Amino acid sequence: MRAADPPIRLDAMSSPDKLALRARLAAVALAICAAASLSGCGTPGAPLPPSLNLPEPVANLAAVRAGDKVTLTWTMPRRTTDKVILKAPLQVRICRREGSDACETAADLTLAPMALGTFTETLPAALGEGSARPLGYFVEIRNRRGRSAGLSNAAVVLAGEAPPPVADLAAEVRKDGIVLRWKAADPRDAIRLERTLENPPPADPHAGALAAPPEPVRQILNVPSDAGEAIDKAIVFSRTYEYRAQRVAHSQSDGRTLELAGDLSAPVRIAAEDVFPPAIPEGLAAVANAPVNGGAASIDLSWQPNTEPDLAGYYVYRREAETPWRRISGEQPVPGPAFHDPSVEAGHAYIYGVSAVDRKGHESTRSADAEETVPQQ
Repeated sequence: MRAADPPIRLDAMSSPDKLALRARLAAVALAICAAASLSGCGTPGAPLPPSLNLPEPVANLAAVRAGDKVTLTWTMPRRTTDKVILKAPLQVRICRREGSDACETAADLTLAPMALGTFTETLPAALGEGSARPLGYFVEIRNRRGRSAGLSNAAVVLAGEAPPPVADLAAEVRKDGIVLRWKAADPRDAIRLERTLENPPPADPHAGALAAPPEPVRQILNVPSDAGEAIDKAIVFSRTYEYRAQRVAHSQSDGRTLELAGDLSAPVRIAAEDVFPPAIPEGLAAVANAPVNGGAASIDLSWQPNTEPDLAGYYVYRREAETPWRRISGEQPVPGPAFHDPSVEAGHAYIYGVSAVDRKGHESTRSADAEETVPQQ
C-alpha cells in the first residue's frame, strides 16, 4: 500500500504556487456547480410545460325564452385550466345550434373574469316559426389569442311559434282572495301568473327567531290549464299587488319536458282592501229558564263560532212578534258565541238574531231566527 500524500501546506509554498493552486480549486468548484445545475441536484422533478392560458369553460349557462326573445345568464370563469387566476378581460362568443347543425354565432362580447354574464336576443324569424323543436345555446370563453377550452354546457329552449299573449287580464278582490280573469285560448296550455307585492311592510326589528317569514315580494303562480279564470287565495288584505300573465306550452324532448312561453301580458294592479263582513253566524239556539223561587226568568243563547282571524265578536238582536229589531248586547261586541238574556218576562215569546262583526266594524247579516217562549211561573 502506498503511503498517503503529505498534506499541502500553503505556508510552505511560494507565491506563484499558491496562485496556481487557488486557480485549480476554483475551476474544480465551478465544474461541480455546473454539473449540479444540469442534473437538477437539490430540486428534483420534471420541467413544467408552458401554460396555454385557456379560461375554464362555463358550466352554469341557463336560458329562458319568452315570446320571441331568449335571455341567457352565466358566471364568467375565475381561473385558467392550469388554475392560474384570470385578470384581463375575456372574449365571449355566444352561439346557438339547432339539431346537428354547426353552432352559429349570435354575439361576441367582452367581460371581466367572475362577472355575471347576461345576454338577450330576438330570435331570427326562421327560429320563431313552425313546430316546437329544441334549440341549444352555448358560451365559449376565449383568451387574447382567440383560443378556448371548449364550449359551455348546453342551455336548451324551444324554437318554433310561441303561444299568443294573454289578453284582457283583469283582477277583482273577493273575501276569499283575488280573482283573475283573462280571455281563454287553448286549454292544453298552462298559465303562469307573476305576482309582485307593491307595498311590502317594513321589517319588524323586534320580531324573534320564531316570527312568521315575511310575504315574498315576487311569486310565481302556476295554473295548469288555460280556463280563463283563477283565484289567488294567498293574499294579505291592505296590500297592493301587480299581476302579469304568460301562456306556456309544453313539449317533450329527449325525455325532458321543455316550456315554450309567450310574452308577458300588460300588468294589472289592485289594492286588496278588506271591505267584506264576516260570515253569518250559524246554529243559533235559544233555551228559556223558568223563574225559580220567585227569581227572574231568562233565556240563554248559543251558536257556532266564526273562524275569521279579524273577528271582533257578535251583536245580539231581539224582537217580539211584529215589533222592530233591537240590539240588546250593548255597544261592544260579545266576544264569544253565547249570550245570557235576563230581561225577559214569563209568558212572552221572543225572537233572536245574531250578527258577526270584524275589527274594522264590518257587520254581517243577521243569522236565522231562533224563537223561544218563557214559561209561566
